[in-house]
Amino acid sequence: MHGLMQNHPLLVSSLIEHAGNAHPHAEVVSRTLEGRMHRCTYADIERRSKRVANALTALGVSPGARVGTLAWNGYRHLELFFGVSGMGAVLHTVNPRLFPEQLAYIINHAEDRYLFLDACFVPLVEKLAPQLTTVKAFVVMAGRPVEAASTTLDLCYYEELIAAHSDDYRWPQLDENAASSLCYTSGTTGNPKGVLYSHRSTVLHTMLLCMADAFALTAVDSVLLASPMFHVNAWGIPYAATMVGARLLLPGAALDGASLYQLMRDEQATAAAGVPTVWLMLQQYVHTQSLRPLEELALRRIIVGGAAVPRAVVETFERLFGAHVLHAWGMTETSPVATVCRPLRKHLEYSAAERIDLQRKQGRVPYGVALRIADESGAVLAHDGVASGRLLVRGHWVASAYYGDEAGAILDADGWFDTGDIATIDPDGYMQITDRAKDVIKSGGEWISSIDLENAAVDHPAVAEAAAIGLPHPVWQERPLLVVVRKTGHDVTKDELLAHLSERVAKWWLPNEIVFVAELPHTATGKLQKMVLREMFKQHRFDA
Repeated sequence: MHGLMQNHPLLVSSLIEHAGNAHPHAEVVSRTLEGRMHRCTYADIERRSKRVANALTALGVSPGARVGTLAWNGYRHLELFFGVSGMGAVLHTVNPRLFPEQLAYIINHAEDRYLFLDACFVPLVEKLAPQLTTVKAFVVMAGRPVEAASTTLDLCYYEELIAAHSDDYRWPQLDENAASSLCYTSGTTGNPKGVLYSHRSTVLHTMLLCMADAFALTAVDSVLLASPMFHVNAWGIPYAATMVGARLLLPGAALDGASLYQLMRDEQATAAAGVPTVWLMLQQYVHTQSLRPLEELALRRIIVGGAAVPRAVVETFERLFGAHVLHAWGMTETSPVATVCRPLRKHLEYSAAERIDLQRKQGRVPYGVALRIADESGAVLAHDGVASGRLLVRGHWVASAYYGDEAGAILDADGWFDTGDIATIDPDGYMQITDRAKDVIKSGGEWISSIDLENAAVDHPAVAEAAAIGLPHPVWQERPLLVVVRKTGHDVTKDELLAHLSERVAKWWLPNEIVFVAELPHTATGKLQKMVLREMFKQHRFDA
């Protein structure tokens, strides 16, 4: 027997349609490439996204066709989020920070039919265009400039394109399992792989983000989005803010500490989302300028993902900003949010130090996601907070395969996806990443967590960044080498740093050697490239 309830498909278009009806006057504030502030409303975004849908239809874009973007966080990009997916095409947000070879591979692999780009990326696209075999036209996300923006490309212009079409458009009632957007992994090893989201998975993930035990977004929030919209669709927050009518603050390309602080202050942001590197730059700016964020800002929570958050960052936000750090974890294959570090009732009695220890964990699963850990043979391990193993995940917004069937089957026989992370899960369900499977340091048959070692080093006030890698050892199989970047204007010696670490990690975890460098290698998405570090130090030898 079936229930006697209405059945409407879960569609991305329903989010902007709802915002246009229920929150028509809520603002979207964007910093343009020129530096000026642009203001519009969700009602404006809905009307213009319908013009986008009409324009794409006129261009012959059919359901399922891929439409690429090379753009920063701005109102036009937001219009494409809804206009492209809403009309049945697939939005492909391309990361402009990737290497040119990867960009060409991704755009060709996705078979993008049109590529929408911010004007600042015209020189990049001029170089890439001869290699892009499927793109029919390039659309600059601006009005037509007085002078030609390109001497080699025949460009279209966004404002002219949508001005030629009406906002009279009825969103089609698509199959909720139809593809809505496409994101590629950062490709730290091998070619990037495409993860193809559905309307259903996107809307379910959006509902998760708005839950009180997740990001708790509401109509009274002003959310600063420092996570780029080309990073897993800005963690899904553009959809979530639209669902609840939260005021959305889009910083464009200006992610430096000064620009973010100004936007937070002038627009009274209550929440902000970004990777730890962004918040380190913000805190450094506040320190060097002797600012008073507790008095000037309305910030109440910082959403952090993408990497483990250093303890010092959490403490500084609590003390100087009056803002709670909310740690979340996920990956492209999990849409991306799979865990959020919210407290249980018993944690209300915790001391400040105990609470911060908890906050630095990656958190618990929400409804819709399941986790478990397993050893290398596949045996399931206990959730006791001690056993560490390969982290497996499954759920309503977790990938079942890669686009184009790259890499073949990615799920085990029971439907679990291996994240490539090594983690523990405690009896309360809190998961903590201890390493990437390929980065774990195996010393004398025991595992050393490179992440924990790095975090302990970054806790030193003179350390800006640290990376631990395992190098061959004649007795212990591998031992850690710690590569460290000092903070500008600060100094620390090897012996001082070893003394600092000896108070925070087990003695046998201490690195055999510490090397100071000017900078560490990163991927285009800001992740440490330990593969590059291992290549740099491959000739290094430890004595027995």
